[in-house]
This record gives sequence, C-alpha cells and structure tokens, in this order.
Amino acid sequence: MKKNLLGIVGALAVVLAGCVQVDVAARGGFVALAEAVPDAILEPRYYSTYNFVGERIDGYEEPCALLTKEAARALRAVSDDCVRRGYRLKIYDAYRPQRAVAHFVRWAADVGDTRMKPYFYRDLDKSVLFERGYIAEKSGHSRGSTVDLTLFDMKTGKEVDMGGTFDWFGLESHPDYKGVTKEQFANRMLLREIMLAHGFKPIAEEWWHFTLANEPYPDTYFDFPVIQRHE
Repeated sequence: MKKNLLGIVGALAVVLAGCVQVDVAARGGFVALAEAVPDAILEPRYYSTYNFVGERIDGYEEPCALLTKEAARALRAVSDDCVRRGYRLKIYDAYRPQRAVAHFVRWAADVGDTRMKPYFYRDLDKSVLFERGYIAEKSGHSRGSTVDLTLFDMKTGKEVDMGGTFDWFGLESHPDYKGVTKEQFANRMLLREIMLAHGFKPIAEEWWHFTLANEPYPDTYFDFPVIQRHE
C-alpha cells in the first residue's frame, strides 16, 4: 500500500509540472461564480475546515468558487430555472486546483489521520479509500467545468433534504440509492433533471456532482489557486 501511494504522489508531481505551463493562458477562461451566478449561495467546503480532511485544502486561497466561462454560463441558466421554481443553488465546490488533489492524496496516505471519520466515512476504514475510488490522483474538477451543489428552498430557508450529506463516502451518496425516502429521492431527481436540462451530466456515485457535457478543457488539469481575481 505504501509503495503504491508513493507512486501516486510521484505521478502527481509530473501532473503539477505540466499544469504550470498552461495555467497563465487559461485563467482568462474562468470566472468567479459570485459574479456569474449571483443568486447562488456559496459554501466552499475546501476553504473551510469542515471537510473530510479537517483543514483548509491547498490552493483554496479565498472563499470563492470558479468555473470556466462556458460552465458558468450554463450554471446561470440552471440558477434562473431554480429561482423560478422557488429554489436557489448552494455550491460546495467548483474548480479544484491540482495541488488540492495532491493534498487529498497525501491525507489518504496518512491512515492514522481519522479526525473527520464520524462525519464523512464513518462506515469505512480509511485504508480502502483509494481502492474504492473515493480518492484519486486526478479529478474532473481540475478541468474547471465540474460543480458540486445542492438545492436551497427559499420558502423554508433550508437546504433541500437529499437524504445524505455532501462528500459522504458510501453507497448512500449514489443518486439512485434506494435507502432514502420517496421525498428525498424525488429531491435528488429534481436536481438531476434541472442540471441535465441545461447541459450538465451526472455521475453514478455522487448525487451532488455534475460536469458540463461539452466542457472546454476535457484533457487539461489546471493548478492555479482559487482566488476571486487573477489579474
């Protein structure tokens, strides 16, 4: 296990080196969601300490969220649709620097650090997070067109009940998990329906995770930090 983890860390170093070459030119293709999607509520979990690591993650230098211009434009349409239905979007994560992914890998290699286990992976031994795909050396978030989000009900002033928490490592996070109530399942499907209608595609493992189907940088993993402005 330790040898495998060292190999992953080494591979990440190569990825990071490649990212640096394209970051400067690409920053102009990203926008801050506070400006592009003004109705959205931002709760950047990896800027905070309330995440599965338990500390601020490398690369999250300001409490903001970034996306490619194309993804942000599509997300604005999602937001407008939600507002018409009485909801707002609540965004947990968007663009994720490659250095943040490297931070996740280092954390996963330290099997003794389980401070957030009760909140995010209570039923799993930390040593299985790699083999089960919860932690990987690359993330689609680093391509800049993936977003983690939920719905916020403007009538109740609360997040919509999805029957599970963001970033929970387990089958309960699968969108089609049958252990939730009918209402919770319907809420998951409502979010999915709206996102699909505006050009995003889901994944099978996380009800909150969506990627722009026609993403502009499908093969590039960026590493510039998450800050509001890049000038």
